[in-house]
Amino acid sequence: MRKLLIPLIIVSIVVGLMSVFVVKEGERGIVIRFGRVLKTDDDMARIYSPGLQFKFPLFDRVQLLDARIQTMDDQSDRFVTSEKKDVIIDSYVKWRIKDFGQYYLSTGGGNRLTAEALLQRKVADGLRAEIGSKTIKEIVSEKREQVMEDVLTEVQESANDIGIEVIDMRIKKINLPEKISDSIYERMRAERETVARRHRSQGREKAEVIRAQAELEVATVLAEAEKTARVTRGEADAEVANIYANTFNKEPEFYNFLRSLQAYEKSFNNKGDIMVVDPNSEFFQYMKEPNFKAN
Repeated sequence: MRKLLIPLIIVSIVVGLMSVFVVKEGERGIVIRFGRVLKTDDDMARIYSPGLQFKFPLFDRVQLLDARIQTMDDQSDRFVTSEKKDVIIDSYVKWRIKDFGQYYLSTGGGNRLTAEALLQRKVADGLRAEIGSKTIKEIVSEKREQVMEDVLTEVQESANDIGIEVIDMRIKKINLPEKISDSIYERMRAERETVARRHRSQGREKAEVIRAQAELEVATVLAEAEKTARVTRGEADAEVANIYANTFNKEPEFYNFLRSLQAYEKSFNNKGDIMVVDPNSEFFQYMKEPNFKAN
């Protein structure tokens, strides 16, 4: 008995070790029994969470799968736009396993490279359909976000048959072949120059309008000022004439005397002036008779 006890203990230990397995954090385990994935009552794959788990020895085989979010950094691919021009698009996809049983079966035993090859094909098909219906201008600026959303929705629906969930899909970079880039840059430059010319033309037009309005306002102000000055000057002249008339009517002799003094002042204003006048003329009347008698 003692000779049989030791082998039994060894066999028990081996069987016990073959009956347990450990699932690490970030992983999930599924059990393959007789080549088929062990399922629950609702026909879904039985998932083993992180920790120490048990299985039937010899009959069960454990497949550990990475349950974390994966990043597929896709290679650049060439697509054709609605203008029949080529664009080179570089994208990436965030995904994780959703149905572990389906994933195991569709990828040939849980092969990640196979999964990403299938996913890459679906992303390329989605991009090809979207890019083929858009122009380069729409893809680069106007509808880039819409293209990514549409492709993401399409890939999410088609990726269910692989057993994975697509979380996000983004276009990292859009490149153009050199010839196409040159033609697009030339067209963009021509469009910008057209816009610039239009703005300059509109600016000159507005400047002319503003200048004309300013000149009209200046002319109006000057005309009003000239009108006011003429009226004021006329009123002043009339007042002066009235004063002279009243003075002449009251004191004709004094008026003549005053006018003669004004004439003397204007005539002898400059010391260098020379006048040749008959001294007996009326011009020197008040110089000869300085005594003035007012009435």
